Amino acid sequence: MKRSGYWKDVSPTGMIADFRLVWNQAGHNRWRIAALAAACTFAVFYLMVQQGGEAPHPPPKVIYISTLPAHRSDEEIMAENLANQKRKEAWQAEQAKRDEEVRDLYRTIGRASGMDVDKIERDAAAEKAAADKAADEKAKAEIAAGRAAAETKAKQQQEQQQQ
Repeated sequence: MKRSGYWKDVSPTGMIADFRLVWNQAGHNRWRIAALAAACTFAVFYLMVQQGGEAPHPPPKVIYISTLPAHRSDEEIMAENLANQKRKEAWQAEQAKRDEEVRDLYRTIGRASGMDVDKIERDAAAEKAAADKAADEKAKAEIAAGRAAAETKAKQQQEQQQQ
């Protein structure tokens, strides 16, 4: 029987010969070394046995709670959506007002410290416009690439159907 892979390099006779050589070289301390090695091995295995292992926790059970009545009419849904939209717009208007107050505060501080606040705002607006334009162009390119891929796929499917 021919050995292959890892086992082709393993020789039990060589292993036994190496053990005999080391055993004979140890001299009078061989039994002490063997006992120490056995004690260390026992200690490591004893510590491993004492360690408790647990399986992963089972996933939690999800309970869905619906706060909306299931029998709502379309009119009720539309009315609720409109009310939510009005609340959202009011919150956005309040947030815009606060943001403007903060910008006014920074303008005042900037003018007091000798900065050209108007130039800084123009530069920031130009940078924002350039970033928005770049984002728009990137989005248009991605949309065009998606359409081209969809058209190519549709043509391939048509060709396959014709065959």
